[in-house]
Amino acid sequence: MSANATNVTRVEHAVTRAVERVTRQALGPYQTAVVRIGFALTWLLFLLREFPHRHELYGPDSPWSRGLAEQLLQLNDAFTVLMWSDSDAFFEIVYGLAVLASLALMLGWRTRTMSVLFMIGVLSLQNRSVFMGDGGDNVIHLVAIYLVLTRCGQVWSLDARRRARTAPDAPPRDAVGVWLWSVLGFGLLAATLLGHLSWGWALIFYGLWLAQAVWWMVQRLWPGEPRTVCDQLANLVHNAGLLIIMVQVVFVYATAGWYKVQGTLWQDGTALHYPLHLDYFTPWPALSDTLGGSGTMVMIITYGTVIVQVAFPFTLFNRRIKNVLLALMIIEHASIAVILGLPFFSLAMIAADAVFLPTVFLMWIGGWTVAGRDRLIGRRRRAAEPAALKAPRQSAPADVESGTPLR
Repeated sequence: MSANATNVTRVEHAVTRAVERVTRQALGPYQTAVVRIGFALTWLLFLLREFPHRHELYGPDSPWSRGLAEQLLQLNDAFTVLMWSDSDAFFEIVYGLAVLASLALMLGWRTRTMSVLFMIGVLSLQNRSVFMGDGGDNVIHLVAIYLVLTRCGQVWSLDARRRARTAPDAPPRDAVGVWLWSVLGFGLLAATLLGHLSWGWALIFYGLWLAQAVWWMVQRLWPGEPRTVCDQLANLVHNAGLLIIMVQVVFVYATAGWYKVQGTLWQDGTALHYPLHLDYFTPWPALSDTLGGSGTMVMIITYGTVIVQVAFPFTLFNRRIKNVLLALMIIEHASIAVILGLPFFSLAMIAADAVFLPTVFLMWIGGWTVAGRDRLIGRRRRAAEPAALKAPRQSAPADVESGTPLR
C-alpha cells in the first residue's frame, strides 16, 4: 500500500471516530445541566427582584415606549410576544409565564418544552425594552437560544428522575407531555392565524413543535432503528449547541480582553479606579473606598483582569492552566457582584464559565449536594417522629415458667 493510500485511510478512520463520538452520546451532560440551572436561576431571581418594577422595565410604563419598540422591531425583526397586545392583563400573563418557565427549566421538568418557553420569555421581555440590562442580559439572551438545541436535562433534573423510574423498554405514556404539546400547538396556530408571527419565527416554532411530535411517535411506534437514528441526530444537535455555547464564551472573553488592551485606562492600570468612585457602582462605599484608595491594588486587579481574559482562549487545551484561570474568573465575577453591585451579571457569567468546568469536579459537587440534602431530610424526618417512636423499645414480658415472651 502506498504512503498516500495509508494517509487517506488514517484520515477516514479519524473522521469515522469523530462522527461516532458526536453521534453516539450527548457530550457534557453535567456541564449543560449546570448551565441550564445557572441561567434559569439567574433569570428567575432577576424577574422576582424586579417584580415590583416590572411595568417600568418591560410593561406599559417603560420609558422605551411601545411606539419606539415597534419601530426597532420593524428594523431587526426581533421576536417578542408583548407586541401582540397592549393589555395590562396580557403583560401580567407573559411575565408570570416567564417566571414559571424559568422555575420549571431550573428544576428540569419537561426540559425540552420548558427550554423553548424559557427562550420565548427571555426574548419577549428583553426585546420589548432593549436598553434594560447590565451586560449579563446579553449573555442570557444568547444562551437561552442555544439551550433549546441541547439535551440539558440528562442529569440533575426531574426528567432524569422520571426516566430512571421507568423501564427502558416501556412504551411512553406521557399524558402531561401530550397535553402540553396540544395546548402549545393550539397557541401556535392561533398566533399564526392572527398574523403575529413572521415566516422566519413561524418556521422555527413549527419545526420545534413537529420535531417533538416525531420524537414521541418514534418512541411509541418505531422503537428500533428509527429511534436510534433520531437519537443520534439529537446527540449531534446537542453537541453542536454545546460547542456554540463554548465558542460564545470564548468570544466574550477574547473580545473583552482585546478591547481592554486597546484602552488607555487599562494600559496605565487605572480603569478600576473610576467605577469604584461612581455612586451607581458602590453599594458598599466603605469597601469601595478602601479598595480604590490603594493604587497598587487597583493596578494589580486592572492588569490581572486583562491578562486573564486575553489568556483564557489560549489555555483551553491545557487542563491545569485552564482550571486555574476558571477559578480566577469565577472569583472575579463574585467580587464584581459584591463590590460593584452587579449580581445578575456575575451570576450569568459564572453560569457561562461553568461550561468549561471539569466533569469530576461537577460530579463531586453533585454528590456533596445530594449527601447534604439527604442529611437534611433525615434530620427533619427524625424531628417529625412521634415521641413514642423515639422511645427505646422494651422487651415483651416473659412467661415465668417457659421463659418465652408473651404474645
